[in-house]
Amino acid sequence: MKEERPAGTPVLRRMNRAAVLDAVRRRAPEPVRLAELTQLTELTRPTVAQAVEDLLAAGWLRQHAPQPATVGRPATRFSLNGRAAPVLGLDVGPHTVTAGIADLAGERLAVIRRAVRHRRARHLLEAVDETAGEALATAGLAAEQITAVTAATPGIVEVTTGRVLFAPSVPGWSEIDLVGHLRARFRCGVTVENDANLAALAAAHQRTGSGTLLAVQWGERLGAGVVIDGRLHRGAGQAGEIGFIRPVGDLPDATGDGRGPLELAIGGKAIVDLARRRAAEHPGSRLARATDAAAVFAAADGGDPIAAEVVDRVAAVFAEAIAPVVLVLSPHAIVIGGGIARAGAVLLDAIARHLEDLTLTPPSVELSELAEGSVLGGAIQMALDEVWRDTLTAC
Repeated sequence: MKEERPAGTPVLRRMNRAAVLDAVRRRAPEPVRLAELTQLTELTRPTVAQAVEDLLAAGWLRQHAPQPATVGRPATRFSLNGRAAPVLGLDVGPHTVTAGIADLAGERLAVIRRAVRHRRARHLLEAVDETAGEALATAGLAAEQITAVTAATPGIVEVTTGRVLFAPSVPGWSEIDLVGHLRARFRCGVTVENDANLAALAAAHQRTGSGTLLAVQWGERLGAGVVIDGRLHRGAGQAGEIGFIRPVGDLPDATGDGRGPLELAIGGKAIVDLARRRAAEHPGSRLARATDAAAVFAAADGGDPIAAEVVDRVAAVFAEAIAPVVLVLSPHAIVIGGGIARAGAVLLDAIARHLEDLTLTPPSVELSELAEGSVLGGAIQMALDEVWRDTLTAC
């Protein structure tokens, strides 16, 4: 039965517009007809028609020419006007900054990635400004047209303020007011979030259904995000800092750069160092030519037995460190993103094998479909969520 809502009351008209806009959003990017919107919203056709007219006038929707119909009168179709509310996502790292602009429907309008010249906070902030500026120019937008900004950053972020509390990979970064800097430039809502948390949101968005997801961002450093039934779990504020788990066994000497014990043991640099030590003992191994972690995994995948031993060791350390987390959270899946996500099945199979011996119900172990783009994807998704939350409340 269709819900009868008087269309003339301002509050009810706003509610009707929100319902129709949300229905169009859920069908995006496909255009939708009035008859379909009537079914999706359970509103009467005149009410839907009035809401569509209002949304067209406000610039939230665009109208498409009718498609030829074999029977009856061709129906006019409507879709989101993506450029009504573009958003900016930033992936700010110690070595690279990536800026991505997406429209309201989530379509990427620009993605710019630039290397950071120096690992100091001032230079990193300059790289953020330059990369964002290039993305705006590529998308053909001005800064004031951006409606929300989400910036991913390494380190521990204070949830309530967006202030970076601890970021050892970027000297001086915790002294920078990134929220204030971006808000002054873009004049819109700004969110700063831990990069691993945003990678977790992106991974959860790619999956269907509810459940618990542990998304690991694994490169030179290790972090993780926990998503439970679609919502990011922060705990007291530092949930997911797995890089500071202390693995069993001998540890490499600390380097004083703030890396945690697990990062020192199996971060990207540690994997290469382990491979080089093993290669020195076995000069005939393909590891002798390995210059990065990707080459180590490629050698193992190619059948090199010494490389396979290195990968198995890395997988064992990771599984032993993460097993207590799995026993506490019982996640449905562990999704691995970051540079190590290029390792492929050779690493996943080894991790799954070790976890089977250490946990009661081993989760599936998967690679992120977004790989190294997961952080930017999460930043854009969070910015879009903010816009939609505000839009559906105020439209």
